Amino acid sequence: MGCLYSVRCGLLKVDFQLTEISPVSKGYWAAVETGRVLKWPSPQHLSKKAPNARKIQAWWRGTLVRRSLLRAALSAWIIQCWWRKTLAKRHEKNRLMILYLMAQETRACVIIQSWVRMLKIRQYYSRLCYATHVIQTSWRWHKCHTRGFFQGSYELVGHKLRLQLDIFLGSWVCRISDCISLPIKN
Repeated sequence: MGCLYSVRCGLLKVDFQLTEISPVSKGYWAAVETGRVLKWPSPQHLSKKAPNARKIQAWWRGTLVRRSLLRAALSAWIIQCWWRKTLAKRHEKNRLMILYLMAQETRACVIIQSWVRMLKIRQYYSRLCYATHVIQTSWRWHKCHTRGFFQGSYELVGHKLRLQLDIFLGSWVCRISDCISLPIKN
């Protein structure tokens, strides 16, 4: 399909071979081929249809431009939607990574804090155990040396020795009772 030109000059030199004649009124806008120079019809042959044709051509070019602008705007809108979606995915991925790292740091802090608390409690417990041990040993030593005593009795019946022994250590009482047979020869 050829293009319609409104050229005011009489000659137009082109570098290509004209192979198709414009379908709009073949005698009106058709160019006559003479070698490499194309002759356009003179403005006297223009009739009242030319301004209407120009209006139609302007409307059609406007329609084509609007269509291409709409297609370009739609393509840009699609690209922008894709880019926003890609950025949202990236931001979400970064947010999850930061959240994961923060959770790891928090977990590590909690573990370290629990270990420190455990060590402090163990030290405190071992101090209490040591203090209890010191107090108990000193108290037992004091009680045993000052107030402890033995009391006992025995009884000999036939070939048996009946023994009863009481050991008093402060508030502790230890009672030993036993019957021992004696090997006596006649």
